[in-house]
Amino acid sequence: MFGGQPQQYNTSDDVDKDRIRFIAKPTREPPAHAQHTRGGKLLTDTLLKWRSEFPILDKTVYLISHSLGAMPRAVFESVQEYAETWATRGVRAWAEGWWEMPVTVGNDVAQIIGADPQTVVMHQNVSVCQALILSCFDPTPKRNKIVYAELEFPSVQYVYEAHARDKKFRIETVKSDDGMTIPTERLLAAIDEETLLVPLSHVLFKSAFLQDARRITERAHEVGAMVILDTYQSAGTVPFSVKELNVDFATGGSVKWLCGGPGAGYLYVRPDLQTRLEPRTTGWMAHEAPFAFESGAIRYAPDITRFLHGSPSIPALYAARSGYRIINEIGVAAIREKSVRQTTNLIELAEEAGFNVTSPHDSSERGGTITIDSEHAAAVTRELIRREFIVDYRPGAGIRISPHFYTKDEELELVIRELKTIRDTRAYASHDTARAAF
Repeated sequence: MFGGQPQQYNTSDDVDKDRIRFIAKPTREPPAHAQHTRGGKLLTDTLLKWRSEFPILDKTVYLISHSLGAMPRAVFESVQEYAETWATRGVRAWAEGWWEMPVTVGNDVAQIIGADPQTVVMHQNVSVCQALILSCFDPTPKRNKIVYAELEFPSVQYVYEAHARDKKFRIETVKSDDGMTIPTERLLAAIDEETLLVPLSHVLFKSAFLQDARRITERAHEVGAMVILDTYQSAGTVPFSVKELNVDFATGGSVKWLCGGPGAGYLYVRPDLQTRLEPRTTGWMAHEAPFAFESGAIRYAPDITRFLHGSPSIPALYAARSGYRIINEIGVAAIREKSVRQTTNLIELAEEAGFNVTSPHDSSERGGTITIDSEHAAAVTRELIRREFIVDYRPGAGIRISPHFYTKDEELELVIRELKTIRDTRAYASHDTARAAF
């Protein structure tokens, strides 16, 4: 709210041709980015100064950063810089920065996840990173088990299942009682002396359940196993340090809370492992002397670059940097403080409107997303999106809603109000055969 008056987003009571229209900018800037809380208390939210850096916020209520973070305005310039460099420097661009980008851009990610410089390299996506890590290991009859929860992201499960088809690896899947959380004690009990790897989502994608990575890592190391921490749903919204957690590997992507767009996955390898492991999923960028173009077996680089493979996706790395810089300038601790406040508020609003919230109510067990179970959830989501309230739906979970540092408090009230209106008027009926939209 500005000066005590809310910005006038049109809602279901005021539509033009069944479309929601949004006023892009308030008539005057709020003093120190002030908002009124639900109780009428004036709140200063300094993070709202970043809203102008994200063009899509002018036109939508954007609550889907758990899936695709809003694009920073600076990406236009970054991609133009890439094109200008290619156009004017040609092949010389490789020697003038492109070749080092998987590491130099990785250093920006390292700052976000609490890693040292030169311990993170960039890849296309998490599936590639998981396969690359797995290629480092030879299972034995006494240590061949891979333990993960049934709520791990499906793409990760596909990687391990495919590699286990020859029976050299054995997968143990830890069951959930409610389809939204994993009992930590059950996961700990599954990790034993036969366990080789524990792929672990820091925050589960369906429910935003925040898992106890420290305890799980300690248990894995106690029995000689290694942990691959998937930080896709935590990096940029939950503060943590891979060094303090002492995980062996961490991997994630830039699509979500980092606002870095697709094609910029990252892989952290603990420094003491960098010279011990030899990935079979490899390529010339992992070679100690790639431009020697040697035939035969690879001579691995003696540092983090041995965990690269083929040529990188340079355009994606250019695009991703703008989001990283904003996250690093704000600081994840400040983002988390606002996230906890807004997700708590969102839970209260949803339950007051009669919705069932399936995400953890305890903020210490919750990432940045709230999941709402609603009848006809897929169809309701389609109608919300049609009205420019950008959220998503996942089978077995419901409607996922995620405020980020650029979200206004009033947008939380607006989305729940619209959600209630769609439910009460059955406006979702035209989409009743819908599935997940994206």
